[in-house]
Amino acid sequence: MTLIKETLNEISNNFIRLSDKSTGKIELASNLIIKSLENGGKIMFCGNGGSAADSQHLSAELVGRYMKNRKPLASVALTTDTSVITAISNDFTFDDIFSRQIEAIGNEGDILYATSTSGKSKNIISALKTARSLKIKTIGIIGNDDYGLKDLCNIIISAPAVRSDRIQEMHIAIGHIICEILESKLC
Repeated sequence: MTLIKETLNEISNNFIRLSDKSTGKIELASNLIIKSLENGGKIMFCGNGGSAADSQHLSAELVGRYMKNRKPLASVALTTDTSVITAISNDFTFDDIFSRQIEAIGNEGDILYATSTSGKSKNIISALKTARSLKIKTIGIIGNDDYGLKDLCNIIISAPAVRSDRIQEMHIAIGHIICEILESKLC
């Protein structure tokens, strides 16, 4: 019982800190995405491990539905095509799995929504660099430290926690909040 209460209190305190620190940044990210979608752009999601799962989840919320039936919103998870990912990994390097896809389908006016719990993933850094070179706006969803990603992102939202699982809990909540904002303003 004590572990449960301590864990729930920790999670609650993390979300209070997130609210204090990042409300404005979440709104900025939402507005950036709205502008892109209104101008015919798309949202490209990428991440590794649990962040890859979040990428797929959030893209599905936009293409499908989050809370209400509406027209689909242009979105793709760069984490889903195993043939592309394994071919790029084999023929080039794993660091290029997202950047090559961005080169292929990314356009100025699109958004790259890159999630990294550690902020150190080489393939995320490469993706952000490629996006910036193509004048694609970038949103970084990261852990407590930016590890230099602030220079690669138009907007960085950091989760104020140390443990990976606590960071990931906030990452999916940030994504869900953005989905709800998009549905409320675009539909």
